[in-house]
Amino acid sequence: MTSSLQVLAAYGQSPWVDYLSRVFARGELSHLVREGVAGVTSNPTIFQSAIAEGGAYDEQMREVLRSEDDPKQVFLALAIQDVRAACDLLRPVYDRADSSRDGWVSFEVDPHLAHDADATVAEAVALFRRIDRPNLFIKIPGTTDELVAVEETIARGVPVNVTLLFSLERHRAAAHAYLRGLHRFREAGGDLRAVASVASFFVSRVDTEADRRLDERGGPNDLKGTLGIANAKLAYEAYREIFAGDDWTDLQAVGASPQRCLWASTGMKDPDRRDVTYVEELIGPDTVTTMPRATLEAFLDHGRVADTLTGGVEDAHRTLTRFAEAGVDYDKVIAVLEREGVDAFVTSFEQLFAGIAGKRAALIGA
Repeated sequence: MTSSLQVLAAYGQSPWVDYLSRVFARGELSHLVREGVAGVTSNPTIFQSAIAEGGAYDEQMREVLRSEDDPKQVFLALAIQDVRAACDLLRPVYDRADSSRDGWVSFEVDPHLAHDADATVAEAVALFRRIDRPNLFIKIPGTTDELVAVEETIARGVPVNVTLLFSLERHRAAAHAYLRGLHRFREAGGDLRAVASVASFFVSRVDTEADRRLDERGGPNDLKGTLGIANAKLAYEAYREIFAGDDWTDLQAVGASPQRCLWASTGMKDPDRRDVTYVEELIGPDTVTTMPRATLEAFLDHGRVADTLTGGVEDAHRTLTRFAEAGVDYDKVIAVLEREGVDAFVTSFEQLFAGIAGKRAALIGA
């Protein structure tokens, strides 16, 4: 029987799962790949939760702690094992005819580096070499400071998942950073078939912040829950424009793959709305949707598949106009979301490091 995830793929959208842990990589992930999952994303918050819960990491942590005091290096030793396992499991997907599309696993640079491009590039290159898997995306935040790092990392032949994108302006800037990096990599003699990128565009968080501001201003109820999807549709419109120009076709002719939109933050936070809305309303060709486990299971159970992304673009433009007319400042919404996104990942890293330090006494008595 064909799963709803496999039907998504028939529409040109790649379903990925937004979760990774030791137990998950060893068991459930292989089942989900058979159901149609074609990639994995992770972030510091996911790893913080996975390592803190249960004892799946204790044996390896005990061994690592005997020779390593730095909590970050302990974390990397633990997480890299999971990332490699997921990469290996998804390698057959990656090795199919169009390897640039699927089979990828994403792993994030230290979010403390979100405003230090040089340090980000150094860590991105080091992680890619250390993990040593071709189907690895290094996640770099799409902040203004870090777009320089995106270009430089691509120019060095390292695949990049540009994350924490909320605005149309930043999404376009990420695409152009990718194109500049591709040109430089090509000029240096690189094989463009070996490097790729996705642009992780966040959806539900936009609604959460925009709706809060709309409520403060007594705005129309029919606008609530509409900005996230409208914003994503306009990002896709920009993608189709950028990756159809002459600059792109020259790169495509020598093996480059486009920087596809990856819909992130697809879990529904409003209990009064359909739980798979952010998946169902953004289905279209040459895209990726990454889903938290609960959303993925819900979509497998009752998700409906249709091309919902390519239509309604004029309505999406009108939605942004109506929010502005209601007094909701788009740029301020985006600024808050970007700052909170980086801060949340930094907090998760710090909690993770504190948890590792706390476990040291319990595991090795020191």
